Amino acid sequence: MAFELPPLPYGYDALEPTINKETMTLHHDKHHAAYTAKLNEGVAADPKLEGKSIEDILGMISSLPPLVRNNGGGYWNHDFFWKIMTPKNGGGGGSPTGKLKDAIDAYGGLDKLKEDFNAKGAGQFGSGWAWVIADSSGALKVVSTPNQDNPLMDDANDKGTPILGNDVWEHAYYLTYKNDRAAYLKAWWDVVNWEEAGRRYDAAVG
Repeated sequence: MAFELPPLPYGYDALEPTINKETMTLHHDKHHAAYTAKLNEGVAADPKLEGKSIEDILGMISSLPPLVRNNGGGYWNHDFFWKIMTPKNGGGGGSPTGKLKDAIDAYGGLDKLKEDFNAKGAGQFGSGWAWVIADSSGALKVVSTPNQDNPLMDDANDKGTPILGNDVWEHAYYLTYKNDRAAYLKAWWDVVNWEEAGRRYDAAVG
């Protein structure tokens, strides 16, 4: 197997009440597991992908078949998603610090970032993701992508380093929030792992 399903960094019920145990169990054990298995099928069928990292694969995704695009994106996006969240009693939903806080202040402040991010997520037609990305200068931008696309793909409309990302596929929230995606997006900030986001920002800007 070229890629393995990463374990959750916390228990299935750790993000309750923001995201319930049933949602997390299905999302990780069924959806993420399926993306992992299908990605491995695509990699096994293409010798030039042997030994490449998922980031390398995403960087050449425009030349690869939909099987690899959809499942490679799903594999990376979900691994990122689990790590960019943390239980409230473990620091989730706190506040950004350091260089990331400075970048958010330069963007217009945390309230504006949340407002723009929630609007992007709510406005994404159908399935997809909302992102905060950093460009090569360290400036932040809020974008969305369809399906399992992400800003690391070589043909992304908005390229950059993902700092935050939220899954707005219905399976990510429907059991708790039904069709109220806006309520899910608003509640999600309670489990954001700002420490991890800050590490990713620091790595992006050097």
